[in-house]
Amino acid sequence: MQFSGRRRKLAVHSQNDLYSHCLQLYVQPPLENISLSEFETFAVERLKLLKTVENLGVSYVKTTEQYTKKLHAEISNLNFPHKAEASFTKSQVGPSEYEKRRKDHISHFILRLAYCQTEDLRRWFIQQEMDLFRHRFNDLSSKYKTEFLHKNNLKYDTLSADEKMTLKDQLINSTFGFSGITIVEQDFYKKFIFNYSCLCIMIYLFNGLMIMPHQSLTARSLPAVQSDERLQPLLNHLSHAYVGQDYSIQKNIGKISLEQIDPLSAKSFPLCMRQLHKSLRENHHLRHGGRMQYGLFLKGIGLTLEQALQFWRSEFIRGKVDADKFDKAYAYSIRHMFGKEGKRTDYTPYSCMKVILSNPPSQGDYHGCPFRHSDPELLKQKLQSYKLSPSGIVQILELVKGMHYQLACQKYFELTHNIEDAGFSLNHPNQYFMESQRLLGGVKEIKKEVEVPQKVQENSATNGTSVSRQPNTTQAMEEMGDLDSYFADE
Repeated sequence: MQFSGRRRKLAVHSQNDLYSHCLQLYVQPPLENISLSEFETFAVERLKLLKTVENLGVSYVKTTEQYTKKLHAEISNLNFPHKAEASFTKSQVGPSEYEKRRKDHISHFILRLAYCQTEDLRRWFIQQEMDLFRHRFNDLSSKYKTEFLHKNNLKYDTLSADEKMTLKDQLINSTFGFSGITIVEQDFYKKFIFNYSCLCIMIYLFNGLMIMPHQSLTARSLPAVQSDERLQPLLNHLSHAYVGQDYSIQKNIGKISLEQIDPLSAKSFPLCMRQLHKSLRENHHLRHGGRMQYGLFLKGIGLTLEQALQFWRSEFIRGKVDADKFDKAYAYSIRHMFGKEGKRTDYTPYSCMKVILSNPPSQGDYHGCPFRHSDPELLKQKLQSYKLSPSGIVQILELVKGMHYQLACQKYFELTHNIEDAGFSLNHPNQYFMESQRLLGGVKEIKKEVEVPQKVQENSATNGTSVSRQPNTTQAMEEMGDLDSYFADE
């Protein structure tokens, strides 16, 4: 794949010059050829990083020691540049640091393409990139901050020590977190600086730093990308992407009995699955969206195909569906879900992002994410019925108000398990179940997260391009679309 970009008004620099600092404003898009495999890998790894930024930004006060330490660890773990020497050539610093900066540059622009398509996606992407940039900039020494500003033609006048002391009270009042002791140690600037380009606007005031991408945020590049049938599905799927463990592959298949489902739903199911289970028991039926979401979840926690058929049949025949109708209208789709019909694909349980962003529930539906799709007052009543503390409910509703739905679910986990810190970032309903069972002593071993890309697959596209590795994100989303067609809409 080639990033062609718009060269007008953008100077084309050599790679060494482009990556001569560990931090970028991402003004110039990448212009090199990369493989589809590298394209996907870079995108998924940056998405992992931005999701960590979101989680830490709500769990900890930004710039605190805990926040900084955890974010630093994730940046290092994913091999993005951090606290590196500001000036370098490839021969001076070495290929490892160069490749980190290259990945940082390319991955940012890939996610721009994926997240520019709706206002909600743009808002989320901008916020996480702002927080990541702020953290990385603040971690630079004064010397390298200055070098970064000069390199990007950000002209400014630094306050002298005398001027800082003269304006000490004003600086303290206008700058959060500063005291008279630290004013001397901070760099302050006398005016706003605007650096305009077609891609971003940077505003630097005193010691605060903010990046605000232009409203178009790379959207003008979409028509060219949409014409490439290799890339369009991938970019569409990235905004829904799940980057953790593949819960279609379980060591505990068959270890969950049907009699355990009721008690497990009360203590170890996330709220979305608890809601689906309750509705199924009360109404003896779920529409196709609920059957898909709940059926794949049950498969992921260990139900066998035989158990699943027995579970759904016994419940449906208690309602308006007799055994013969069940076998004709519903049994095939359950066997298909387990890879025994159709393409015989091992379908994966829905991730949180899939539940939140896809197929919103309508009247009569019970699927979806309660934190995303429920009226706040109804959600409050539901949480009260589960005996959550008033203060805990307030915390959850505040997270919902800020559109941090997965973090709201993680707070629900902490409150229902009486712990202060879950110790993990929640991204999947089956992860919720496994972590609950681990905490309650029901599971002795949890598989470690599988890195993506995790499956080998040949691409037999008509253009003859062969891709040796394909991340689970694309495949899983394609599988879900295929599975949709096998569920009756009733």
